[in-house]
Amino acid sequence: MKFVQKEFSHTYEEKKSKFIAHLFPYEMFDDVMMRLKNEHPKARHHVYAYRYLNEFDQVVENSSDDGEPKGTSGKPSLAVLSGAELINTAVIIVRYFGGIKLGTGGLVKAYSNIVNEVINQCELKTYEKLLTKYIECEYNDLSKIEYILNGFEIIIKNKDFQNNVKIELAITKENIENLENELPININFY
Repeated sequence: MKFVQKEFSHTYEEKKSKFIAHLFPYEMFDDVMMRLKNEHPKARHHVYAYRYLNEFDQVVENSSDDGEPKGTSGKPSLAVLSGAELINTAVIIVRYFGGIKLGTGGLVKAYSNIVNEVINQCELKTYEKLLTKYIECEYNDLSKIEYILNGFEIIIKNKDFQNNVKIELAITKENIENLENELPININFY
């Protein structure tokens, strides 16, 4: 499974209709939809599809045709996301009608093409389940620990400064072992 970490867009024209696809992380969905509706108030349709993992590691999917004929835009867009094995990712396609009807087959093809094209031009990351782990260290060890964490691209979710520093991490199984081998002996890792 793969995902995107930032927004990508691509424009496609078919028989004078303009399709503008925006592919982005799912957690940005509401903000991007609001922004696109404000940026493109004259667009006829704001079709979307998304896939994300819920807290039980189940894939949740949804799509909308937003006024296009039923099944001609949202579902084909979702099928492309699914075929590319994308998760935690959404796509919104803004369509300006060009005056020439594309027909149901033409719409399915146009929406599938634009989603494929935006996926082909974006950077995809391989999804790995992140576990929560903690490091406890002295203040004078903090910069060394942060340097090690940066080297493995481990996400620091939180730092709690009390008598010691407690760092909350989002880490892959693979990086747990790597980190254990790199950390100084006096550091608590749990």
